[in-house]
Amino acid sequence: MVAIAGYSLVDGWVFWSFVLYLAGACWLPVVWLQIRMCRLLEQAVAEGAGLPQRYRDYRRIWFALGLPAFGALVVVFYLMVFKPA
Repeated sequence: MVAIAGYSLVDGWVFWSFVLYLAGACWLPVVWLQIRMCRLLEQAVAEGAGLPQRYRDYRRIWFALGLPAFGALVVVFYLMVFKPA
C-alpha cells in the first residue's frame, strides 16, 4: 500500500512508523503479564489473602513495558495521519 500511495519504505515518516511499530511488540509480554496478574488476583481473593510480591513485580514490569509501547503507537498514529516531511 505504501508503494501504491507513492511513498518509499525509506521515507522518513514511513521508516519511523515501522521502527516504532516494532516497539509495539512490547505488548506481547504485557498481555501475558495481565493474564498472570489476573490469576494471582483470583487466587488471592479465593484464599482471602493479600496480593503476593510476584503480583507487584509483574505490575512494575507491565508498566515498564506498557508505557513505551503505548507511547510508540501514539507516535505511529501521528506519523501515519499527518505524514510529516
